[in-house]
Amino acid sequence: MRKYLFLLIIYSCAATAQNYPSRPIRLIVPQGAGGATDIIVRITAQRMSEQMNQQIVIDNRTGAGGTIGVEIAANAAPDGYTLGLSATSSHAINPSLRKVAYHPLRDFDAVSLVASTPLVLVVHPTLAAQTAEELIKLARIKPGVMQYASAGNGTMPHVAMELMKAMAKMDMQHVPYKGSPPALADVLGGRVPVYFAGVPSTLQHIKAGRVRALGSTSLKRTIAMPDLPAIAESAIPGYEAVPWIGLVVPAKTPRAIIARLNREVVTTLAAPDVRDRLLAHGAEPGAGTPEAHASYIASELKKWGKLVTDIGVKID
Repeated sequence: MRKYLFLLIIYSCAATAQNYPSRPIRLIVPQGAGGATDIIVRITAQRMSEQMNQQIVIDNRTGAGGTIGVEIAANAAPDGYTLGLSATSSHAINPSLRKVAYHPLRDFDAVSLVASTPLVLVVHPTLAAQTAEELIKLARIKPGVMQYASAGNGTMPHVAMELMKAMAKMDMQHVPYKGSPPALADVLGGRVPVYFAGVPSTLQHIKAGRVRALGSTSLKRTIAMPDLPAIAESAIPGYEAVPWIGLVVPAKTPRAIIARLNREVVTTLAAPDVRDRLLAHGAEPGAGTPEAHASYIASELKKWGKLVTDIGVKID
């Protein structure tokens, strides 16, 4: 009896995967519409919809630092009709930063990395630092005096600088803001001299000389700014602090469906027009296998979890 039941389950899963997708797919995005992450996801989902001949509906579910949307995805039926967004904040930082009702590894199966969005270290032009190495030297002269802005406690600009401080053995004073726009505005105004910024929001200011770019947070130079050295290249070997996004599904989703979704992501990101559109928004395509994305999530969870614990940041 057990043998027949097992065979029935296998047959049912195979049939489900073969007919997949037979109805629209929901993709839960735990950020608001119109933001950089939302734009990147929509570019990717649009092409996947065309390839699969089935609509992928974006469902923006904000709140609690992105954890609400991720929790909804974790609790959805594992049938391939609900996709979730994996990201640095939701899957690597938030589990150590705040109480979350999901586990980023146990409650999800990885599909693929979609893109990474390297940050750029910028300073106000009045600061006497032309390179990341010079900034480190200046910070070491008066520990804890120089200020840096962030988009808030636990955000990537915050933890990126905390990682830099730890690896460079320097100290700077954190000035958190309620989001990236006010943080960048005060850096442009010279009220706070240092900030880790996104490429799209800052590139025009860099070109106009309103801020000075000192380095990127990727291990290698970012495609969007090939003339700018990576911090790992110019000042701190091995330094890397790159926001990323990927696709996941609820745990126990049939492997055949995960394999199908992965193929669609890989094909989508290989398309030259999709690649160009993503690069225009500061995103570098990063398709890979489900196994590679699962391994990456695990390594990032360990890396940022340790840093958040070490710096003692907690949000209730």
